Amino acid sequence: MATGLFVGLITLDCIYRVSHVPSSDEKLVAEDSLLVAGGPATNAAIAFACLGNRAIVMGALGQHPLAATIRAELASYGVEVVDLMPELVTPPPLSTILVTASTGDRAIVSRNAVGRQAEPPDALENALRNADMLLIDGHQMAAGLAAATLAQRQSVPVVIDAGSWKPGFEAVLRRATSAIAAAKFQIPGQADTLAALASLGVPEVAITHGSQPLQYCYQQQVGMLPVPQVTVQDTLGAGDIFHGAFCHYRLQAPFTAALGNAAQVAAQSCQHFGPRAWINEVTEQPGF
Repeated sequence: MATGLFVGLITLDCIYRVSHVPSSDEKLVAEDSLLVAGGPATNAAIAFACLGNRAIVMGALGQHPLAATIRAELASYGVEVVDLMPELVTPPPLSTILVTASTGDRAIVSRNAVGRQAEPPDALENALRNADMLLIDGHQMAAGLAAATLAQRQSVPVVIDAGSWKPGFEAVLRRATSAIAAAKFQIPGQADTLAALASLGVPEVAITHGSQPLQYCYQQQVGMLPVPQVTVQDTLGAGDIFHGAFCHYRLQAPFTAALGNAAQVAAQSCQHFGPRAWINEVTEQPGF
């Protein structure tokens, strides 16, 4: 059993499946709804745990009653929590997500980690002591940078979930082993994201493009990797699940093979409503 530390955002996601995104002043009854823990690092940690590993998520959670809902779900998947701001009494960040039933596209409104930026905890060294993998999503930049610096000293692989640019990312990226970016991710002033990430010294770089082939740069070789084509029900969390699965597979396979396996898991997740329904289907299949 491998151990992964996931540093970043912890939210409570209110997810609605709708026929369309409502217009101004329109009322709409959802076809379905879910209330689950969310955030890139959190969803990745759950995926990593469900693929047979020990997962620890480090983020700002606090002691509001809604935080107990998040803790309970994480515990049900065996995910441990290191709380960066345990004294907080305000509600955890709430994300409202509308998933369009016909396309699986999602629209999201969230506060993310605004007002919840924390300093590196005293527990960081202990959390990393037995870690085999570290993932950082950039939503807790100070803690992420401290974790990446310590992990680099201890030769622990550092994976970056580059969903969108955040101030301070350049320092974290210079300590990365692998950086997997969304298609919309862009380093300020750099038109070619793949080349820019490689120029920062990141040995393994990939850019996902949804259902289109992903790009990668590995050992100075640039290539494209096809991804599974599936009937999409919901794309919410697919990128996060990709990252968690990549962390799992990269510990046992070369970079491109790990990307391919992670893409299979993410594609499975897109065939279900919500970010958890894929779990039983994937973990029961041979090879996962």
